[in-house]
Amino acid sequence: MPSSEQQDRPESLLTVVIAFAANLLVAIAKTVASMLTGSASMVAEAAHSWADTGNEVFLLVAERRGARKRDAAHPLGYGRETYIWSMFAAFGLFTAGAIVSIYHGITQLGETGPAEDVVLNYVVLGIAFLLEGTSFLQAYRQAHGAATKRRVPVLRHVLQSSNPTLRAVFAEDAAALVGLVIAFLGVFLHQVTGLAVFDAVGSIAVGVLLGVVAIVLIDRNRRFLLGESTSPELENAVLVELLRREQIERVTYLHLEFVGPSRVYLVAAVDLLGNEDESHVAVRLRAVERSLEDSQYIEEAVLTLSLPDDASLEPTSGEVPSTVRDGTVEDVAAGGAGTLRA
Repeated sequence: MPSSEQQDRPESLLTVVIAFAANLLVAIAKTVASMLTGSASMVAEAAHSWADTGNEVFLLVAERRGARKRDAAHPLGYGRETYIWSMFAAFGLFTAGAIVSIYHGITQLGETGPAEDVVLNYVVLGIAFLLEGTSFLQAYRQAHGAATKRRVPVLRHVLQSSNPTLRAVFAEDAAALVGLVIAFLGVFLHQVTGLAVFDAVGSIAVGVLLGVVAIVLIDRNRRFLLGESTSPELENAVLVELLRREQIERVTYLHLEFVGPSRVYLVAAVDLLGNEDESHVAVRLRAVERSLEDSQYIEEAVLTLSLPDDASLEPTSGEVPSTVRDGTVEDVAAGGAGTLRA
């Protein structure tokens, strides 16, 4: 039976592939419509969709490069490279999407004249809404499944998740749907009032929306590149699992840090049972480390010996909840789940 990590990665890849196909089709349609109608809102939407299409390429690269196994050159693996490529995608959304849309909207503020070929704009916006909605539903389905297990709102799960691919597609598709509504209002108000300023303002509003989304994505990737800590729930689960091991009497220090999507670096100070000499203790410590690294969630485990007067860490709960014990990799990534039992 495949591990939860093996199950989760293809789902993230499928989410990106669907988003790429939808964005490419939408970008072509919006570009044709913007060239034929000259609508500022449609130009902004075209720029948005081309930015999203390019971003999916970055996310595909992130999925592939971040999945590589650790080696001598990268002892903590390549997981953080996922955040680097996702950061590129977020910058692309900001520059090719937000800045272009805002600039074009500002340049069109002084334009006058009635709206032309609005039917084409409406048709393209409707088709785009269906395609973007399909992509968003795939991202939402992936996020909702993990959020339900954690018993947290979907948006909170997406923001906390260490999976930048899911967060990027979810955020970009949600922004795309909102942007389509804004573009529709811009075109509609231009048609009804005859004032082109509404179309231009629509373009600026789409750009501002994209800018906000891009900044949020950049900040989340920055935090994980710096070394995002895990949640208290996950730390408690790890502490419980460590204390359940027959070799470990107590734990006095515990540090967990994400080094990639659903992968953590574990450092702990422990007191082993018995009073063996130093050489035997070292062998036992290494054996426990290797058993921890057999977990699909642990990239590397480093254990040291506790000092006699170090205070012991006590779990806030002696039980590992079923949502933790049976959690998927994405649950762990969100900082709330995943058994570390080998």
